[in-house]
Amino acid sequence: MFSTVSLLTLLALSITITGSPVEVRNGRITLPMTRRLKFSNSSNLVQRDEARVAAFRDYSTHSQRAHIPSANDRLSYTVSVGIGSPPTTYHLVVDTGSAVTWVGADTEYVETGTSFSLGQRVGEAYPFAAFTGILFTDTVSLSNELTVARMPIGVAYAHLGIMNDGILGIGPRGLTIRTLEDNPRDTYPTITELLHTRNIISEPLVAIFFKPSTGTDDDGQLSFGEVDPAYINSIVYTGVTTTPPASNYWGIDQSITYGTTDILLSTAGIIDSGFTFISIASDAYQRYQAATGGTFDAAANLLAITPVQYRDLQELKFHIDGQTYGLTRDGQIWPRSLNSAINGANKAIYLVIKDIGTPTGQGLNFLNGFVFLQRFYTVFDTRNRRIGFARTPFTGATTNYNY
Repeated sequence: MFSTVSLLTLLALSITITGSPVEVRNGRITLPMTRRLKFSNSSNLVQRDEARVAAFRDYSTHSQRAHIPSANDRLSYTVSVGIGSPPTTYHLVVDTGSAVTWVGADTEYVETGTSFSLGQRVGEAYPFAAFTGILFTDTVSLSNELTVARMPIGVAYAHLGIMNDGILGIGPRGLTIRTLEDNPRDTYPTITELLHTRNIISEPLVAIFFKPSTGTDDDGQLSFGEVDPAYINSIVYTGVTTTPPASNYWGIDQSITYGTTDILLSTAGIIDSGFTFISIASDAYQRYQAATGGTFDAAANLLAITPVQYRDLQELKFHIDGQTYGLTRDGQIWPRSLNSAINGANKAIYLVIKDIGTPTGQGLNFLNGFVFLQRFYTVFDTRNRRIGFARTPFTGATTNYNY
């Protein structure tokens, strides 16, 4: 098997740009993202989030050989990536909570002349999903014009619970630890690092823009290298938290108020594109439930409210490093047009705030998932270990209630 030195030597790479349609401007690369809904037993969407919380909490004992039950439910944003030469197109889930990029789930990996096996077994365990495979290097095409040669990717020979083609991991590099079976202490570069190393992007950062909508295939944007000029003057950063286990991920410190009521005092948690809802510590959840009057709905596994209670909802405020980011009443509810995806009743109103399952003080006291991210432009800055947020034209959208 390969040592760290030999692995990094083999991963020396080149990147070429040969033309246009992907937006490459002033050191920034912007790719379109598509939201995809795939469900078999819809109630498992909520259960998948609950399992993801447990996996983050158990980071210190995480193993790629963990046995995880399979569930095919999936709500995710994907990007289209070509691998090989000529490239095969794979639709990969954008995941800030992991750092491994791998393929071979829905669409089988196709070896070409640019494929090279490193001979190392690689694997990752996710909540309700997992893969095991072999680490390869190959040419990865972010568009017809932009390619990354000799990028490390996992090629799955066994997988559970993935209904897309694989994962594009854009979490911190440290999350590749323990993914190589024979060399568990080794790490290897993410796509963000590789683009920056070859001076294709000016900074090792990723920005995500999600657009709230009632549709099943809605656009977002994934950008590498620089902040979108539309938000550069409004983005405000906060450093990655120093509190484990949140510090291993894209974690921050925040407090939460509902109107003028304290819900969660300043504490550590994670910003995670692979998480659907917003989960908060059990004591904070109880305060939120009492303040909103929500009633637990066993079928949807979420709090339900009446139209009158919806009318009376107050702003839910996330206080991050001196800045306040508010979720309007519409931002606090699940899109009613997608109630069937959570086993919910037609036209019912469900809150997107969930119980994380443990009290405050466990080092993982909240997870802000895509229902938060779709309201704010978000930047993940590797070099400076910080995360930035900015309001967008969709921060106050009313698409969840009105459809």
